[in-house]
Amino acid sequence: MNFLGLLVEKGVLSAKDRASVEAALAEDKPLADVLSEHNVVLADALSLVGSAYGIPSRVLGDPPANQDVFKYIPIESARHYGFVPLDTVDGALEVGITDPDNIEAIDALQFISGKIGIPYKVTLITKQDFERVIAGYKNLTGEVGRALSEYETTKQAAPGGEKSAAELSEDETALGEEILSLSSKGETLKEDAPVTKIVSTILRYAIEGHSSDVHVEPSATKTRVRFRVDGALHTSLELPAKVHEAVVARIKILAKLRLDEKRKPQDGRFSAVVDKRRIDFRVSTFPTEFGEKVVMRILDQSDATATLDSVGLSDVDLEEVREMMKVPYGIILIAGPTGSGKSTTLFSMLSELDREKFNVVSLEDPVEYQISGVAQSQVRPEIGYTFASGLRSILRQDPDIIMVGEIRDKETAVLAVQAALTGHLVFSTIHTNTAVGAIPRLVDMGVDPFLIAPTLVAVIGQRLVRKLCEGGGASFPITESLTEFLDREFADLPQEYRAKLPEFKQFYHAAPTPTCPNGTRGRTAVFEILRMNKDLEQIVLKEPVEEKIYAAARAGGMLTMREDAIIKALDGQIPFEDINTLGGELFPEDDQV
Repeated sequence: MNFLGLLVEKGVLSAKDRASVEAALAEDKPLADVLSEHNVVLADALSLVGSAYGIPSRVLGDPPANQDVFKYIPIESARHYGFVPLDTVDGALEVGITDPDNIEAIDALQFISGKIGIPYKVTLITKQDFERVIAGYKNLTGEVGRALSEYETTKQAAPGGEKSAAELSEDETALGEEILSLSSKGETLKEDAPVTKIVSTILRYAIEGHSSDVHVEPSATKTRVRFRVDGALHTSLELPAKVHEAVVARIKILAKLRLDEKRKPQDGRFSAVVDKRRIDFRVSTFPTEFGEKVVMRILDQSDATATLDSVGLSDVDLEEVREMMKVPYGIILIAGPTGSGKSTTLFSMLSELDREKFNVVSLEDPVEYQISGVAQSQVRPEIGYTFASGLRSILRQDPDIIMVGEIRDKETAVLAVQAALTGHLVFSTIHTNTAVGAIPRLVDMGVDPFLIAPTLVAVIGQRLVRKLCEGGGASFPITESLTEFLDREFADLPQEYRAKLPEFKQFYHAAPTPTCPNGTRGRTAVFEILRMNKDLEQIVLKEPVEEKIYAAARAGGMLTMREDAIIKALDGQIPFEDINTLGGELFPEDDQV
């Protein structure tokens, strides 16, 4: 809909006046004032346009909407489709819309109306009023902006002028329970002092937005706050540079880090209870030219309830993993880089073990998720309590099953192998890009191949990719060029295993839905499972290099993570575009398919 164009068409504005109005609006002048200068009343003009579409119109007052109705329409959907909830009138949801020509918006409204079980009626509003309503949604920038204003007031009111960032944060801490937002004891949210409000608001929005990490990054003129959501970083907030030290100091206090140490990195953690959920934060500081950068990893303890059924394993892989977990002894490794979901998969495996029958003990750095029935121990290298020394102690605890957070060095690797040789089932993680790469990595660490061959049960490699929302995938047929790529991808897979692949019919692009404007929400894992067998044992003993190991695993039917992603994309679980994030030969770009 072209609002000004319709006014010109109806003779309310001249073409010359329209150009003048557009120029004034470009300078963010109020539409009502601009039209008034041309002897046009906004309410009359809006009514005229609404009549052309057969819908009522309204110039919104102040406040522009009843905030109680915001719960009915997600802000992402409101922004994407250009409509906002205004009020409930006679049992119906009044929705303000800026473009009645937007068929997608009307379809989305019908969908949302059916989902919430409330009829809706459309009212035409201006774009400026639309923006006012959007601004009224509880938002990160607005809340932090108000806290910044309070922060300025606090500084100006302080006797003797401005206080240092550390002093301000210490003042806030001294106020005790009244200003405590997040505590190392896992207490609930309270927000009173300015810097405390800024930090707690950032963390609350990160949690509500399902972020995995929060980055607080200083520069010469500002501090950027970025959230990692579904694997990608997005700038969510920019703060003035002068508040950076206070924010970092507040986070340091929460994580029990030294305020006066700014020259070298520090690591800490704290926890909070948010919406009756325990949330743990792992904090890392890093000195940069413009101040300390802070990264906080968010660990939601509710994720510890993840099961093998929910992590993304296919039916075939799920059956294989459950089968390998029944072995009486050996080593099962999860391979992948940081942030690939290894811990979630590992704990989902532990959660399926019979922890009543078996003595299950873990060594972790840090303890991320708490699992009942598992004796979990935090290693502390600074006092000599390492994975290696912890493993020696664990073996005196009569364990049946041992979980080692990560195999990082020769000593830990050798002890894990020895534990497996002496009748224990050992679970651990290793930082390699592929499952195949785990064996050469163990050899590089100094583990003898003749010890690896009989003890390694399997290596599970994994990565995280975006997950399509229900109904959030738009299918497209597989072209001839794509078929060639797929044939090339699976060319070295034996025919008996190729015959079990799904038919190559269609892939899916991410497409918006009324409640999922991005078409994706959350992430799922793609896997590759390297299962030890007799042929592979011989390769490990004779020539444990990646090429030979891969060939033997491939002959046994192993699918790579990229191929698991292809199958999930064919099934509409993940978007086609995410296949190319897993390496290998690139598929054709969108404009070619």
